[in-house]
Amino acid sequence: MFLKLGFKSVTMDDIACEMCISKKTIYKYFSNKEKLIEEGTEVVHQKIHAMMDEVMAQNHNAIAENFQLLEMFKQMFQSFDHSPAYQLKKHYPEIYEKMIANEIEDCSQMFRRNIEKGIAEGLYRKETDIEAAVKFYYTLIFSINENTVMEKDAHELELKALEYHTRAIATPNGIKELEKHLLSNQ
Repeated sequence: MFLKLGFKSVTMDDIACEMCISKKTIYKYFSNKEKLIEEGTEVVHQKIHAMMDEVMAQNHNAIAENFQLLEMFKQMFQSFDHSPAYQLKKHYPEIYEKMIANEIEDCSQMFRRNIEKGIAEGLYRKETDIEAAVKFYYTLIFSINENTVMEKDAHELELKALEYHTRAIATPNGIKELEKHLLSNQ
């Protein structure tokens, strides 16, 4: 409900009604709406990372893996008009800051592994400054998500950021692989 209707607009009454339980039952487990949102964002965080692990376990090449992850996020959030990250930042900044700190660490590790994999595959240049590339890419992605209101717009910008990131570190073979994926994404 929070993701579909917005963190601010959903009330504890709405949640109780949707679950066919009393508000008292909810308050037995969550002292307030903020605690419920905090727990809910942690559940979503765990689900997203399990899905990311599944994509990475499919053993695509590094560039294909990034496009698969982007598609996963598109599918996951396509039914939402407004960006959940933008809503959370606007209405519950403390919860947002905690979530972002965790996401930056997790995504940094994933991006680092992807770049190392791409270098080993000859798709990314071996002289790539991995730490700088990781920071540049997560800064782009997180900035898009926290500053873009509409989810559709966020996805389009994320695709552009992925292209930008990949072109910055790709070998000629990597550029060919990127172009193949860009064509299939149109």
